[in-house]
Amino acid sequence: MSDENGTPDTPAGPTATGTAGPRPEPLRFFGTTWVHHDNGYALRRAGVAAGSLLAAAAACFVLRFAYEGIQIADSGIFVSLLVVIMFAVCSALAFGHTWGGFSTRPDPERQSSLRGLLAIGFVGSLLAYFFRSLTEAPGEGLHRKEYEQAREQYERRSTRRTGNPSKKKRRRG
Repeated sequence: MSDENGTPDTPAGPTATGTAGPRPEPLRFFGTTWVHHDNGYALRRAGVAAGSLLAAAAACFVLRFAYEGIQIADSGIFVSLLVVIMFAVCSALAFGHTWGGFSTRPDPERQSSLRGLLAIGFVGSLLAYFFRSLTEAPGEGLHRKEYEQAREQYERRSTRRTGNPSKKKRRRG
């Protein structure tokens, strides 16, 4: 593997379409089906949407049991209110961070510093995944933009290198 995203370390050669150039980066649950929206892309998107919504609902159900445990412990209204506010704020921040990560590459240092907050606010991340999968594969817009830029750069480089360089006329200067 060439990087932390799990992109395979392969040379730029013929792709599945038979053309040379950069290869698209696979997305979780989608692979490279996001490029041409083929091989069950729509079904995968529906599955990801349903799965993330189901996981968020199950998480809320579990959090309800945790809240009831705090109520049974009779720890007071302040602690109960603090726990609810903590989960709400962390979920909102996790939603915003996850949603923003679909359009820009997150900073790895900031990502690692927010790991605890994202773990507490996992419901917000699941909901962001659900809402994004209603319109596209989560992260598809960012990956498509980067892939198209890489294709354009490749096309510019490959068209510049046409012909035999030894037959070029030299300028006198």
